[in-house]
Parts: sequence; structure tokens; C-alpha cells
Amino acid sequence: MRIAIFSDVHSNIDALEVVLRRYEELAIDKYVCLGDVVGYGGAPQECCELVRNLVEVCILGNHDAAVCGRMDYAYYYEAARNALDHHASLVSATNLEWLRSLPYMDRREGWTYSHGSPVNVEAFDYVFNFQQATALLLHWGELRPVTFIGHSHLTKAFALAPPGTNGPRIEEVFGPLITFDPARRYIVTVGSVGQPRDNDARACFTVFDTEAMTLEYHRADYDILKAAQRIFDCKRLVPDFGKRLFLGI
Repeated sequence: MRIAIFSDVHSNIDALEVVLRRYEELAIDKYVCLGDVVGYGGAPQECCELVRNLVEVCILGNHDAAVCGRMDYAYYYEAARNALDHHASLVSATNLEWLRSLPYMDRREGWTYSHGSPVNVEAFDYVFNFQQATALLLHWGELRPVTFIGHSHLTKAFALAPPGTNGPRIEEVFGPLITFDPARRYIVTVGSVGQPRDNDARACFTVFDTEAMTLEYHRADYDILKAAQRIFDCKRLVPDFGKRLFLGI
């Protein structure tokens, strides 16, 4: 099976539409979204409609949780709070109910889908450095062979070795193609469709091949100016949300 796994659309309909067209060329059997369909961008309702009607699994992201009333985001900085308030007013009742129904984690298959760390999922903790990955060694027995996450908007991936291993128990692994060793546990961040932060402005998305046990990263150019202009035209969204799209930060 070839599973399309993507994350962090963040209301960027222009990036999402391009990614979905690219997926049509890649013989996909199933679609999975790892959360944060909304937040930051100019088209939250449109993105919810596309994702809700496409994916078999969608995980709750922190921005999704905020928009649909499942978390207190009073501690977020002002611009982010204003964006979330605005998006809550734009998303339809149907899509708000859909966001409220999303799980924090999905483990029905032989791997895990989560927005952030698979430990204490409601906290939406990050896993993008060695210290954060090392903390997961304490949970080795609970981890599935592969855990796919989003949240950081990066393309970081870590291989965890089992207890008793000689040598380092944490190694960073790099794409564009990752082949999974069944003796290890992997934490794989799939990047961001709508707001990459790995210094590459192109939309990022992945394909997981369950037979070959590989994950491949893909990038797609899209009309960044059009996506940014949606933000610039909205008085409730700060221009910085649009400007950083050009830089991939």
C-alpha cells in the first residue's frame, strides 16, 4: 500500500491543491493528514473542505484544537491568537464539528500517526532535536516501528536503537528516501504543505510504501505570491505570515 502522509496545511489552499495534484501522479491508495489544517493562512474553510472529503485518517493539530474550542490558546502570541479567532469565524459548523471529532493519535495499523510527540499527545510536544528524541527512549516498549508526526514544519527523522545496543541509540536519518530497519523505532516528521520551516519554501509532502517500508519526501513549487496575497488582503492576519512563505522559515 502507498499512503500519502502530509501535515500542517495551515489554510494554504494554493499549496494544498498543487500537492493533491502531485499525489494523483503517485499511485496513492490512502490519504492521511497529521493535523493543523487551519491556522496562519488565508483559506481555512477551503482547506477543511478538501482535507475532510479526501483523507481516511486526520489527526488533531494544536491549531485545529484551538479553532474548534478543544484547547485554551490564551498563552499564544497575539498574532496567532487573532488568526485562530478569525479562522473560527470562517470555518463552517460542519467543519468545526469535524475538527472536534479528530483523534490526537491513530494506532490502528502497525505504525502511529500523531501531530506531535506520541507521548502525552494532548500537550503537542515537539520532536525535532536529539534531546527530544532521546527522551522517547524511555518509552521504547510503547513505540510502534514508525511514528509519523508533523507540528515542527521540519523534515527531521530519528532512528532509535533498542536497549543494549552498542554505540549511539539515537541517530538522525535523512531523506529524500528513508528505508526503515525493523530492529529500530523511528520518529519521522513529514514536513509542512502550507508553511515549510526547513529553509525550502516549496510545499513538502510524503509517500509511505508499506511493502518496501520506505518513506519518500517530495517537494512542489506553488504560487507563493497568490497564497501570501490572501494573507496580505486580510486585516485580521499579520503580513509576516505571508512574508515567511517566500523564505520557508
